[in-house]
Amino acid sequence: MTEYNILGKGAKQNTYDAIVVGSGITGGLAAKELTQAGLTVLVLERGRMVEHIKDYPTALTDPWDMPLRNLVGEEEKKDYEIQKNLYLFGHDTKGFLVKDSEHPYLQKKPFAWYRGYQMGGRSLLWAKHCFRYSNLDFEANLKDGIGIDWPIRYEDIAPWYDHVESYVGISGNKDGIPQLPDGNFLPPFEMNAFEKHLKKRIEEAFPERGLIISRMAILTREHNGRGRCQSRNLCHRGCVFGAYYSSNSAALPDAAKTGNLTIRPFSTVERLLYDAGANRIKGVNVIDTESGEQVEFYSRLVFLNASTLGSTQILLQSATREFPDGLANSSSVLGRYLMDHHAGIGASGAYSGLQDSFYYGQRAASVYIPRFRNLWKNNQEYIRGFSFENYTSRADWARGFHQAGLGGDWKEGLTKPGNWSAYFEAYGETLPEYHNHVSLSPDKKDKWGLPLLEISMEYGENERKMRKDMQFTAVEMLEASGLDWVAPFDYEPPPGSVIHEMGTARMGQDPKTSVLNKWNQSHDIPNLFVTDGSCMVSSPPQNPSLTYMALTARACDYAVKALKRGEL
Repeated sequence: MTEYNILGKGAKQNTYDAIVVGSGITGGLAAKELTQAGLTVLVLERGRMVEHIKDYPTALTDPWDMPLRNLVGEEEKKDYEIQKNLYLFGHDTKGFLVKDSEHPYLQKKPFAWYRGYQMGGRSLLWAKHCFRYSNLDFEANLKDGIGIDWPIRYEDIAPWYDHVESYVGISGNKDGIPQLPDGNFLPPFEMNAFEKHLKKRIEEAFPERGLIISRMAILTREHNGRGRCQSRNLCHRGCVFGAYYSSNSAALPDAAKTGNLTIRPFSTVERLLYDAGANRIKGVNVIDTESGEQVEFYSRLVFLNASTLGSTQILLQSATREFPDGLANSSSVLGRYLMDHHAGIGASGAYSGLQDSFYYGQRAASVYIPRFRNLWKNNQEYIRGFSFENYTSRADWARGFHQAGLGGDWKEGLTKPGNWSAYFEAYGETLPEYHNHVSLSPDKKDKWGLPLLEISMEYGENERKMRKDMQFTAVEMLEASGLDWVAPFDYEPPPGSVIHEMGTARMGQDPKTSVLNKWNQSHDIPNLFVTDGSCMVSSPPQNPSLTYMALTARACDYAVKALKRGEL
């Protein structure tokens, strides 16, 4: 077990080289990078303590031993009005999700905000897809005249993709696809027989659409002291083998090994403490959520990693006379240009062939079709593009719940695998729009007296046009694969449902139109860095977490060097 220095009540130490707010996918990595560089670091987490292995109570529980067969009772569901809609929601995961009744927010327009307030944050529940962006993505805003230009290009971030991949352990294959750059991969998971069939038929019909095994932050062999995946597909319960990457399984324990890490759970940030004379953040004021007392901590650096909406909320709460519209907000764009991918659309189908083929275990990796629309020139009614996350399986005995029948022959038939099924879901890029924003409620507060966050986001005309093509191409690919039947679907989920919220504190070259510079450093306040999804300038269809982590490692390196030069 890792020995953590957990800051208790009444502790005298309150000054550090750096404070990291948030312990999720970027906060954990920031703590690891900064402590390994020799800095003393305090990590503030608003939720409870969760330690690797020790605090995964359902990780090894058999399905039949779960209360209510893993369902959550209707009365208890009332506390999870938003979270209960998450595809992973159940008795085994509700402990890693907030109770909406205790953590309300306001929806000016429908927005699903999925949250996990505990040490490790949502890194305990993420989908673990890790794809690089390319210059197709970093140059898109400039070429299309949308939003503002990214202040970096692929060449700037490529070494940090290398750095993060080598640490995290990404399984995948070098596929040679220009719009989806290859990385440093562990051996890939193997496709099953049906996926190989789909790949062959799709690529024969549509040579520009490559079906590949997903690149996942799941180990296919031992790596950096963590064990390989056991093909249980129960990652969401917490992995005792450490096979999938989380702050808890890797970054926080590695930070603790340096002796430079202190963590403090149950610490909700009330505001950042701004020193106007020095133009620096001098520290952080937190509310202890167990006692209600307010405590101040001080540092030379502050890294905000409280999630896209969490970090922006903190900056809005930290308004001062110098920054009346939110701290570090001289640009007036803080809270603006909120994005999330749009998904929940595609097609599914079934296949009665390959009856003599099966697979071992429950692989936790999907197959993937990278973006193939509007790559080098725009030739559609919309701009940008989409990718597909695809899942396949063979029906098991549970299909009997939905089939008519009885008797011995019927029951015997259920002991054998059924037909193959395929589920192709598209993930589309959303354009940055000024009117998609978050703000603080002028009159409604939470139980700690902090203003509730108001969220207003809707998908636009470009997304609506794209969705028609997303569904059409899913159908045509499955039909080209010779399936027995193919059915389109469109769940029309609200923004937030993909859990890839981005923007609201974007990077840019011009301080008049952006919050952060190319190093994720505040234009206005030099010792403030924001490296979670709030920094994003656009929303390429690839899953964004790998880019968040690469930007975090890059910013940490820059901040440490600047600090040692006396610039911060």
